[in-house]
Amino acid sequence: MSKKRPASRHTPKDHGFSTRAIHAGEERERYADAITTPIVQTSTYAFKDSKEIEAYTKHGKERFEYGRYGNPTELVAQRRLAELEGAEDCVVFASGMSAIVTTILTLVRSGDHLVITDDAYKKTLEFCSAYLQRFGVGCTIVPFGNYEALEAAIQPNTRFVFSESPTNPYLNIFDLERLREIARRHSVLTVIDSTFSTPLNQRPLEWGVDLVVHSCTKYLAGHNDILAGAVLGRTELIDQIRDLHKALGGVIDPHCCYLLLRGLKTFALRVERQNATGQKVAEFLEAHPHVKKVYYPGLPSHQHHDIAVRQMDGFGGVVTFDVRGTLATAKRFLDALQLCFIAPSLGGVETLITHPGIVSYYDYSRKQRYNLGITDTLIRLAVGVEDADDIIADLDQALERAARRTRRK
Repeated sequence: MSKKRPASRHTPKDHGFSTRAIHAGEERERYADAITTPIVQTSTYAFKDSKEIEAYTKHGKERFEYGRYGNPTELVAQRRLAELEGAEDCVVFASGMSAIVTTILTLVRSGDHLVITDDAYKKTLEFCSAYLQRFGVGCTIVPFGNYEALEAAIQPNTRFVFSESPTNPYLNIFDLERLREIARRHSVLTVIDSTFSTPLNQRPLEWGVDLVVHSCTKYLAGHNDILAGAVLGRTELIDQIRDLHKALGGVIDPHCCYLLLRGLKTFALRVERQNATGQKVAEFLEAHPHVKKVYYPGLPSHQHHDIAVRQMDGFGGVVTFDVRGTLATAKRFLDALQLCFIAPSLGGVETLITHPGIVSYYDYSRKQRYNLGITDTLIRLAVGVEDADDIIADLDQALERAARRTRRK
């Protein structure tokens, strides 16, 4: 891609969120007068003559060169995501983990150190605690919500603090204002994985966070049909990440970018629906006799409810809960579901449900899981856009059937 990215001439920053989700990043005049952004399915780009090559290489002419360095469909997706997140710039990747790994490797060098919270995504924790040490990079894992421990873990060679908000699966909410204050005192960067909140519900950059990561696979694309990731922030940091991205090659396919852009057009509608359904389902489950505990930031019972109310515009479509009984009860509950699909992702139009203990942490011992808070009866529900009453009815009948079978045993 060109050293200087082609600029957008149709970025309606004064428009509402849904309008920007549909139009941001696109030019008013479209190729072949198409309404939708075309899929530019090519791996390389032709130069007209030697003069154009020199105009590009020596004088920074705005154009594309090779697919690993950029693509017109990809560029529109990056512009749109940056607009929605309130970021100066954005890089999109072939997956959320590609975005995370590339960002981390960009920010650290041998001898550096980072701090990460213990409620971060399992694979992110594994990469930081196991793989980075091969390159001489230290990592301290601190309990989520213990800001004193977090600050104490910062060393002179600490480059950044990494966390998520909300976290998976307990939907803990990071106090971003407090994080910013700690980071500024120690001159370290901050990175937040904001996948569960989305730019509609929370924009960490507005709270002083330096970089935001998204698994676009989830709410942003919203149809359970692509893998994609993004990192967003100020230009000076994103340029560094983009340079390493070109070398590592975790490039998103133009067709995936097209599907991501298509998903973004209904993004606000979907997430607003999922916010409302998530709240309704959480309230139903909290009152259910066969449910022991519900974790949802929109509930006053959630330990970080006050923080969520202060810094979020919506509480998302993920509801985590403990069923009463045993591991066998939890399995019976899952097996009795008729509408919800048992699957380990979230954010799409279909309602998905998973058991972290036997899916994400299947390779952990029971003791290891319990040390992380992953109990035998823990269930994570990710609501889709079906009618809320239908989702609730399915959960209710499955809970009742599981409880009856447990009593018979």
